[in-house]
Formats: sequence, C-alpha cells, structure tokens
Amino acid sequence: MARKKTSRKQSLRRPSRSAGRAVGEAAAAPPPRLNLEEVRGKIDSIDEKIHSLINDRARLAQLVGISKTRDGRTVDFYRPEREAQVLRMARERNSGPLRDEEILRLFREIMSACLAQQEPLKVAFLGPEGTFTQTAVLTHFGHSVRALPLASIDEVFHEVEAASADFGVVPIENSTEGTVNHTLDRFLMSPLKICGEVELRIHHNLMGLMSSLGRIVRLCSHPQSLAQCRVWLDEHLPNVEQVPVSSNAEGARRARDEKGTAAIAGETAAEVYGLKVLAAQIEDRTDNTTRFLVLGRKLFTPSGEDRTTLLVSVGHTDAPGALSRLLEPLAEYRISMTRIESRPSHRRKWDYVFFIDFEGHADEPHVAKALADLKQRSSLFRVLGSYPRAVL
Repeated sequence: MARKKTSRKQSLRRPSRSAGRAVGEAAAAPPPRLNLEEVRGKIDSIDEKIHSLINDRARLAQLVGISKTRDGRTVDFYRPEREAQVLRMARERNSGPLRDEEILRLFREIMSACLAQQEPLKVAFLGPEGTFTQTAVLTHFGHSVRALPLASIDEVFHEVEAASADFGVVPIENSTEGTVNHTLDRFLMSPLKICGEVELRIHHNLMGLMSSLGRIVRLCSHPQSLAQCRVWLDEHLPNVEQVPVSSNAEGARRARDEKGTAAIAGETAAEVYGLKVLAAQIEDRTDNTTRFLVLGRKLFTPSGEDRTTLLVSVGHTDAPGALSRLLEPLAEYRISMTRIESRPSHRRKWDYVFFIDFEGHADEPHVAKALADLKQRSSLFRVLGSYPRAVL
C-alpha cells in the first residue's frame, strides 16, 4: 500500500518529538539567578532619582507661594481641595505592588513636608497624646505639622477661632456608637467652617505592662471603647473591673503608672506610653470606623468629590410635614442626602435644629439653586462647610 503523502502545511502543524522536548525543557528552565549587588545598585539609582524629584517638587511648591511671605502664613497657602485631587490621582494610577493606603500615606507625607518648608501648620486636636484623634490629624495632614493636644472639644474650637491654631480636628460620629453630640452643639455658637473630613478605621488593642491577661486587675478606657469591645471583654476578661476614663490616652497613662491596670487604646498610645500590646484588634466589629471633622476659618473651592454640611431650622417643627417641605429642594435637584441629625436649638424649649450632610459642593450650580430654595424655607440657615470627601 502506498504511503500517504503529508503536505508541507500539515507538517508545519506537527512538531517533532525532539522539538517538543526542547520546548518543554525551555519552559521548565529556572529563571536566571539575580545578582544581589546588581539589584541593590538599581535600587540605589532609583532612590537617587526619587530624592531628586521630591526636591524638585519642593522647589515648585516654593514657586507657587507655599514658602512664608511677608504678609502670609503657611495656613494661607494650604489648599485641601488640591491635596484631595492629588491623592485621588495617586490612587487611580496605582498598579501595585504597594497597596492604595500605602501610596496615599507616602503622598500625604510628601505634601506635608513641602507645605512645612518654612513654617509647619498648627493643628489642635482632642487630646491628650495617643488618642485616635491624634492619629486622624497625622492621617490627614501628615507628620510635618505641629499637633496641639487639648483637653476638650470646646478648647479645640476656641483655639482655631482665636487663630492660635490653624486648624482643628474633632470626632463627629462612630459607625457603632453614633454621633458625638457635643461637636454638633458647638457649631451652634461657633463661626468656624468644616474644611475636611477623616474616616479612620478603629482598631482597639489591649495593652499594659503585665506579662499575661491573668495579671489584669482593672481595665481603664473611654466608655465608647469599652462598648465597642464588649463581646471580646465578656469572653476573655469577664471578672476584670472596667473603669471608664476621659480618654483612651488617660487609660494608657494609668496602665503605665498603676500596677495591675491595663488599657484599651490604639497603637499610637502603646508607643507614647511604652506599653506592650497584649491582644490586638479586639473590637467587636471589623468595620468599626470613626469620622472626624477638620475645622478652619474659611470655605474652600470644589475638589470634584465633595460633601456639604448645613445647619438649618424650620419655623414650626411641630407643623405637619414641615421637615418634608424643608427638604424638598434636595430631592428636586437630585441631591443625595447622606445624614441628618436633630439637636435642641438652645433658643427655647422643644425647638430643634437640623444638621444635614449631602453630596456635592455649595458652589456647584445645581447645589446652589437647591440651597437658595432651601434658605427661603428656613428660619435658620448656615452652610457649615463644603469640603473634600475623605480619600480612602
């Protein structure tokens, strides 16, 4: 029988066994070994370029007026909307391997250092040192600021109002425990504006100087922190006395100074007070988050992704449908309301004001129209702030 002839086209599709072995061996071949000194040399070269570019950025910052001038201070050149835009661009172009939060942290610190070349910003916060509010300050402004710990929310407002501090940072709400009412109430008598927000994931850590949980006699912490760790504490420290204190930092101080005392606080407090972390992340909810407000003395222009906070009141809150009619302009102009809180007005009994958050900036045309309409319906109307939404 005659042998069937194989076309050239068919033979090209059918590699020989030896060719197949060669392909397999090539695929299985280990990658070439890296020369460690060569890699280190490349890293040094990249570091040199990064260093040069950071200095170039600092010089450009000086050119746009960030360095101290005869009639201006650093606060006059701080632009939160611009910083928010830079951070969003950094997050959008990040392709790894560094995580978004690491990239954001690096760019915050670069901007912070460039802004503080002549004079650091002074930022007041609800202290003492080691609180989550201090962490919020450093998260938002970077470490090249002068952070001023104060004993109360009232003091933070006062220092910013008196221009003794450039900005202030205070807590406004927690995803588990709700609103910090004292912060809201302070806006009733303050001319300050909201010019930023910080959302901070809260991780509670058990800390002290003892070697084990069995040596804990008492536990000091802020009441909200005790509440946010209730399930863990009931399971692991059911017989330990719980002592509410004014702040987690105060609890950490007592844990440092008192034998048998442990505290619940953040990592910053452990570093400040020299404590050991006995158990990490003991909060009952993994999404436990606190929102902080940045207080300033003026409003800023839109960043592109903003939030506005209003303080409003309707003449007769007991009239049927009064609040619904007040809010109609937001629905008419398709504005998304994200939060509403009522508080006593302190003008007369049973009289209330409303704090309203919604998406958008007061300078955007459709928002401006809605606000004009809403103002006509209000007996009290104030824009507390239009500010960049937290960049996460």
